[in-house]
Amino acid sequence: MFTALHNLMAWTPLGLPAFLFVITLVVFIHELGHFLVARACGVKVDVFSVGFGKEIFGWNDKSGTRWRLSWIPVGGYVKFAGDANAASMPDATLADRVPTSQRAGMLQFKPLWQRASVAAAGPFANFLLAIVLLTGLLLYSGHVVIAPLIGHVAPGSAAEAAGIKAGDLVTAIDGAPINDFQQLPQIIAVSGGHTLSIDLMRAGKPVNVKAMPRPARTRDALGDMGTAMVIGVGPSRAAAVTREYYSVPGAVVAAGRQTWDICKTTIQGISQMFRGYASPDQFRGPLGIAKMTRQVAVFGFLALLNLAAILSVSIGLANLFPIPLLDGGHLLYYACEAVLGRPLGARAQDVGFRLGLALVLGLVLLTTWNDLVRLNLF
Repeated sequence: MFTALHNLMAWTPLGLPAFLFVITLVVFIHELGHFLVARACGVKVDVFSVGFGKEIFGWNDKSGTRWRLSWIPVGGYVKFAGDANAASMPDATLADRVPTSQRAGMLQFKPLWQRASVAAAGPFANFLLAIVLLTGLLLYSGHVVIAPLIGHVAPGSAAEAAGIKAGDLVTAIDGAPINDFQQLPQIIAVSGGHTLSIDLMRAGKPVNVKAMPRPARTRDALGDMGTAMVIGVGPSRAAAVTREYYSVPGAVVAAGRQTWDICKTTIQGISQMFRGYASPDQFRGPLGIAKMTRQVAVFGFLALLNLAAILSVSIGLANLFPIPLLDGGHLLYYACEAVLGRPLGARAQDVGFRLGLALVLGLVLLTTWNDLVRLNLF
């Protein structure tokens, strides 16, 4: 307990403002996406909240929206007119109680395409924020490229078994060109049980080897232990290090590609977890994110913006999962409505929201356990 209190006191001066900055930025932009599209569709917004729980302070704008900052800074919500709760679950009794003349500003009475647009706007705003942040970072500092030159092969590793040697230059993996050593762990981490075909240049001659990645306990870039698929290679100190700079269009394209890569890698990683080739200990919850922001903030504000971009993509993508209670769950209901020609019944929606709540709570428990383990509290 003493150690935990000591760590908390050490974390607070830098970690607390860094965490609040990153989370508030990502959550605010997500909810702003919902808000702006809803207002564009003529939907009345009752509450715009950053954070959950009791309000710290707030104000009403001229349209009657209550803007509030709440005590629990791990999310937020926009409550539309006619919603039964902060999760935007529609009030099924409104159709019988509200006159037609008063339905114009209520989300559930809007056309299907408008409701779907409002639901998708939050994740889309997160992706857009990531692209804007990454574009700015690329324009300011460029991108560091480390030549994929092998400097170390771990004894007994998959790389050694495949015949990879120090001094080999990786040119492609499964046909995908490799020009940066930083691409290797990204590709290998989501390879699962797939044997990789690795093209090398050795003493000026092309060589092809097959390597089967293996799970291993490793430290990530922030020093936290986790289970990941590896082949057991490290970069060479003699590898050329260059910095690429971009024009504005080039930076936008590169930022969009990075955003897509984060989405693709995340989906592949989750798929590997279900297949048993990756460990769920890679998931982080609020405590893990709080610790991570402190670790990243040490490297400066630009590093914190890069983390905000990554988290923005992750949160946007997570909200698109077809789980009732999340934006993707609403989109799933709207897809069912488009197919059936009518909304799902109130009973079906209620059951879905309960299942979604159970899944979300289960994920919260899993990520909290992972965070506590990383904090060495268990």
